[in-house]
Amino acid sequence: MKICFIPIDNRPVCYNLAKDIAAIDENIELFIPPREFLGDLTRSAGVNEIIEWIENIPECDAMVISLDTIAYGGLIPSRRSPDSIDKIKIRLNRLKPLLEGKKVYAFSSIMRISNNNYNEEEKEYWKDWGKKIFEYSYSGVNDGIPQAILDDYLATRKRNFEINKTYLNGGLNTLIFSKDDCAPKGFNVDEARELERLGAKTKTGADEIPLTLLARAIEKEIKVFVEFTEPDYKDCISNYEDVSIEKSVQGQLELGGFTQVQTREEADVILIVNNFIEKQGEHVMGWTTQPFRKTFTPPDKPYAIADVRYANGADNDFVEQLLPQIDLKNFYGYAGWNTSANTIGSLLAGVKVRWNAGKYNEAAFKRLQIIRFLDDWAYQANVRGMIENPCDIQDLMKPYEIKLAEIFGQIPPIEYLYPWSRKFEVEISI
Repeated sequence: MKICFIPIDNRPVCYNLAKDIAAIDENIELFIPPREFLGDLTRSAGVNEIIEWIENIPECDAMVISLDTIAYGGLIPSRRSPDSIDKIKIRLNRLKPLLEGKKVYAFSSIMRISNNNYNEEEKEYWKDWGKKIFEYSYSGVNDGIPQAILDDYLATRKRNFEINKTYLNGGLNTLIFSKDDCAPKGFNVDEARELERLGAKTKTGADEIPLTLLARAIEKEIKVFVEFTEPDYKDCISNYEDVSIEKSVQGQLELGGFTQVQTREEADVILIVNNFIEKQGEHVMGWTTQPFRKTFTPPDKPYAIADVRYANGADNDFVEQLLPQIDLKNFYGYAGWNTSANTIGSLLAGVKVRWNAGKYNEAAFKRLQIIRFLDDWAYQANVRGMIENPCDIQDLMKPYEIKLAEIFGQIPPIEYLYPWSRKFEVEISI
């Protein structure tokens, strides 16, 4: 199966993770643009180069497209770009004929509103007015935001919203609008409701959605039974989301083309969700929650672990129980990065590829799991909190490498990189 895959940007979880998942099945040929064509924290993607690259790849069975990459140059540029609607439409019109007659799985983001004054991924004025703009979106009351700044912000939102509406008539097989870093109320929630009224489908999440669409492009059935470690709390809402963890799981299953079943017996794979009690923890912000205190026993059939007790990293107590019990025959994957939606969607993509693999590559599966445990558990939940700035973490990571080698076999030399020169994401280069 040949799949064209256009990521949001060049982060490891957007670029490398797609390649690592596809590699589990040697019958999948993933066509992905050269990494240097894609945008990063400060640079927009080379849209012309990407379109020319699409024009020259072989005929593909499916195309997974992050529309923000073509329209604005990436997810972050979608919030910063000063380009006019007309200029953006010119880019999209170049893409349109390349999609005709193809199975296209596309997504576009609904512009987020972060609840802080942190402007690393926003326009410059967010460092002074970000939280006030969030509060204005929530309440409708302007508490001192300069009119010129508010006008610019609202104009950018309106432009992106108008662009999103143009996709509704694009004849795409699957079109999803993502609610990135969402709260229960705000402009983004209102826009999502309006898009839904116009017939669109919306989904909480962002970075994982191309991976969920990759799973959807593999049009083969897989039956999943969902099991929560804290079933009495599956109605609780995760940080950075606007729906319960149960609905977040259901949304990812539906979008990924899975069939959710009601019993373990009829399932092909059991999805175990290590959910939180009342309030999700957050490693980055230092928000605590009750850790896993039960006894974990792996199922006697294929299973995968979505570890969402904390945002931005693993639940150490759960992982310490899980690792000694991993049997590669039934273990179908682990994830615990960033938001709940990020974790669940990316995990399910790997499950779908492995379950339906025409030519299963066990070495690629092991490699994917080593990277996820080193990133989500070793780094995000532990080592990241030990360092002030990006630095050499080889010695700090070594004990975790040794533990994983006991399960997955000898681990080749690893290099730890910071592709965006910040602690938030580490690139584990094997």
